[in-house]
Amino acid sequence: MHAKLIYLQPTPVRIWHWLNALGIVTLIISGIQIRFPDYVSICGSYRDAILLHNTAGIVVALSFSFLFFYYKWVSGALTNIYVPKMDELSNGLIKQMFFYFYGYFKGAAAPFHATPDSKFNPMQKSAYLAIMFVIVPFVSLTGIALLNIGPLRQMLLMLGGLQILVTLHFILACILGAFLMTHVYLATLGSTPLAYFKPMWTGWEKVEHHHEGDELHSNAD
Repeated sequence: MHAKLIYLQPTPVRIWHWLNALGIVTLIISGIQIRFPDYVSICGSYRDAILLHNTAGIVVALSFSFLFFYYKWVSGALTNIYVPKMDELSNGLIKQMFFYFYGYFKGAAAPFHATPDSKFNPMQKSAYLAIMFVIVPFVSLTGIALLNIGPLRQMLLMLGGLQILVTLHFILACILGAFLMTHVYLATLGSTPLAYFKPMWTGWEKVEHHHEGDELHSNAD
């Protein structure tokens, strides 16, 4: 077994990742204050929290639009990176879950090694597909709807009123928050607690391989 460096995360993706992370954390903190104003005042006044929340929401929505544009039309790798194949769902998903919940703590070798063309294991692909292309768009849409109550008043009344929209937005936001905490935890399960964080700063990841003669990858997609 030997280690090599692969260029895993191109600069546009790294910028998007940290901008998005900052935006989501800001949304969570300001959202908690908006939801529980009598107990939380981290963002200043209630009005300040709403303004910060709305601004962060717009930034996150735009950043996800940028990511989609980059992977769909610049690198052309959207489907390959984020959509799991049938064999990954039927075989790889179970292996990866077993590794995360048992094998890792027994010192077993990881069943998946990232490459520039296949960055995520089957479990990550499944989670990212649901979060990035289902949960986040619906959080964004419900948030935009809450920013435009006037024009949507009649439609909201037909659907059950404003409280339905607020509740849906809150539930989706809770799912996103739970994913974020899980994401951070799983990111610590590398060879060292920071091994999976470094590529998001430098772009390069050290990967262990069993075969000699592997060439250094520098594909930026």
